[in-house]
Amino acid sequence: MFFDQFAGMFSQDMAIDLGTANTLVFMKGRGIAFSEPSVVAVQKDYRGMKRVLAVGKEAKMMVGRTPGHIIAIRPMREGVIADFEVTREMLRYFIRKAHNRKALVRPRIIISVPFGITEVEKRAVKESAMSAGAREVYLVEEPMAAAIGAGLPITEPSGNMIVDVGGGTTEVAVISLAGIVLSQSVRVAGDKMDEAIVQFLKRKYNLFIGESTSERIKMTIGTAYHTDELMTMEVKGRDLVAGVPKTVEVNSDEIRDAMIEPINAIVQAVRLALERTPPELASDIVDKGIVLAGGGALLRHIDVLLREETGLPITICDDPLAAVVLGTGKMLEEMELLRQVAIQS
Repeated sequence: MFFDQFAGMFSQDMAIDLGTANTLVFMKGRGIAFSEPSVVAVQKDYRGMKRVLAVGKEAKMMVGRTPGHIIAIRPMREGVIADFEVTREMLRYFIRKAHNRKALVRPRIIISVPFGITEVEKRAVKESAMSAGAREVYLVEEPMAAAIGAGLPITEPSGNMIVDVGGGTTEVAVISLAGIVLSQSVRVAGDKMDEAIVQFLKRKYNLFIGESTSERIKMTIGTAYHTDELMTMEVKGRDLVAGVPKTVEVNSDEIRDAMIEPINAIVQAVRLALERTPPELASDIVDKGIVLAGGGALLRHIDVLLREETGLPITICDDPLAAVVLGTGKMLEEMELLRQVAIQS
């Protein structure tokens, strides 16, 4: 107990958006400290023991380029921990990095998690943070954090709808009086779009590409809604028939068609949430519209598609990638707000 209090004196409290694709860290009094890919490169020995070689940007550069005894792992899948041991090491690295590699740190940490995760998944997140060096751990739901980060008046008695499209999950929530009235969570988001692009290129061009290339295609020429502007891009990969490197040219219409299934799943989640919204809150949403957050909100024309499908005003928040961590960061400054919205365990 004394050691925790003593170490806490040297520690700055942190808020972490532990995402499937990226992890963002907010430091109390400093703002966003850094954003790094949620990737860990590990080396396996003959006993199957793992040794961490790199974390974050350095590890992401190794994806698809490692020899047999080194693997680049994404320990978060669909918003939850898939590999407890590697997640713990990743969190330890981020805590140390945020505190300039000081060993004597025991920060209070707020971590955002998808709405509706199981008790087992909650415990895994908490235990991994505690074993990585946290003094106290609070969990908050991603849609709530995103709504706070987007500047929505969540404590007022009126309906606010937020759609947080991340890497592993899409969270749709209606929030009123600092509580989630209803939420629709689907494990379809940016990663599923990347996978769809990989499968499309295999089918149509017999071309095999890695996940980094498919993500680059999505960000460069990906679009959710048809436009007259046709964008093209050269894609390099491996010919599945001849087994040699080859280059093909793809266009934005092809990529939109490739991603149609995951995009439709996101639209359906929004429509289902709207159907289940109580009438008084639904009238508020008609006036205010829907706010988009998360990296998926940056997909070209996703706001146009949702406006077409729902007939409601659609707004992309000022900093969609950082909305969740900015919301959790605000809770670090306002402990009363944290007490209102933190998940009770």
